[in-house]
Amino acid sequence: MKASTSATATPAHNAPLPPPSVPSAGRSSRIAPHSHIKGLGLTPEGYALADTAGFVGQKVAREACGVVVDLIKSRKFSGRALLLVGAPGTGKTALALAVSHELGSKVPFCPMVGSEVYSAEVKKTEVLAEAFRRAIGIRIKETKQVYEGEVTELTPTEAENPLSGYGKTVSHVIVGLKTVKGTKQLKLDPSIYESILKEKIVVGDVIYIEHNTGAVKRVGRSDAYASSYDLESETYVPLPKGDVHKRKELVQDVTLGDLDAANARPQGGQDIMSVMGSLVKTGRTEVTDKLRREVNKVVKGYVEQGVAEVVPGVVFIDEVHMLDIECFTYLNALLESQMAPTVILATNRGNSLVRGTSDIVAPHGIPVDLLDRCMIVKTDAYSREEVGKVVQLRAGVEGLKLGPGVVEKLAAEGEKSSLRYALQLLTPASILARLVGRTQIEMDDIGEMGELFLDAKTSASLIGEGGFTGGNIF
Repeated sequence: MKASTSATATPAHNAPLPPPSVPSAGRSSRIAPHSHIKGLGLTPEGYALADTAGFVGQKVAREACGVVVDLIKSRKFSGRALLLVGAPGTGKTALALAVSHELGSKVPFCPMVGSEVYSAEVKKTEVLAEAFRRAIGIRIKETKQVYEGEVTELTPTEAENPLSGYGKTVSHVIVGLKTVKGTKQLKLDPSIYESILKEKIVVGDVIYIEHNTGAVKRVGRSDAYASSYDLESETYVPLPKGDVHKRKELVQDVTLGDLDAANARPQGGQDIMSVMGSLVKTGRTEVTDKLRREVNKVVKGYVEQGVAEVVPGVVFIDEVHMLDIECFTYLNALLESQMAPTVILATNRGNSLVRGTSDIVAPHGIPVDLLDRCMIVKTDAYSREEVGKVVQLRAGVEGLKLGPGVVEKLAAEGEKSSLRYALQLLTPASILARLVGRTQIEMDDIGEMGELFLDAKTSASLIGEGGFTGGNIF
């Protein structure tokens, strides 16, 4: 058989790598499955726009979620939950995330799956209570005198150690700070220098130092250095305005879950302001109801004084049918509490046995008493045209170029198998195209991906037809 010498022939997937290209100066960041979702994409009247805010299709579900968002904003959704039902890959998680975006950028979003409650370390109800507390934000507002600016000088001054004749110790540190209005040189205590080292502050960072406590906070890197690239990703901030010494309103966002964990292993003072600075990652510990009541009492006092503001967030429990009857009973109690976040549940089950029982069959595997509290929204399967639009959208988000006919091919695959399978072929196909020196995905790449990776239906049919020939191992 005569080998083809055409320059356009597509090499096999195990072809040798082309010469390495010059690495890009840009940074690559992880792209999440729902990073393209920016909101529900509704008009001011509440009607769903076509293919807006990262959403394709699901107009009825989006409009229903828009009504729920209005109920939440008007504080008339308490004691209820939103239940999203539909087949896998129809956008239930995306809808929950979009609802969170519609409520505000600073609203806590706490996702979990039903099976997370089965932990060997803590009780099932404790896992649920912890998730609810992490979805309730506390915004602390304080006005303090601070020194703020870009660090232009950082010079520690050493002196002989007075306690012994050996070695030297830092007697003070000179810090130069610059703002748009001017500069100032500060002579600071050595203990503040230790805080500067702990925060890993260097020249060019924007910081502020509290006048009363001497606490040092690194805000970010000055945007004058934004053209340089460091090993790790950086937050660039503009040069502060005004004088170096000023009165500044400081806003800090924490959750009730953070406060619970910090008080379970206190570090320093007992008031809420001291707790703010002592948040540490601790091991998994069970927080008592008495401690939570005390935290609630302190938070309530600060809210009444106008120092703090409660920001109810969103708890999203996917695969909610995996919870058992004890968890469902506890969920009823949590929904009735005064400081309850918005609860969104999701499932792909129909009539099924309630976990933890032997004789209770209920819609979606959820007891009827909890279902009565839910507003149920159904998601629909995607058509071939909608699958194609999702493929194009994800290709744009991931920075992939698609050749002629690729979108139609993937849309057909998505309609035949599932949307997720079609999307999963995109990145491997781009790798295959890059191996053979192309910058865009062609039909041949998608065809070869179909040979390398099977969809769930094809794999199951091969097993059912005797495709597995491994035999018995005994």
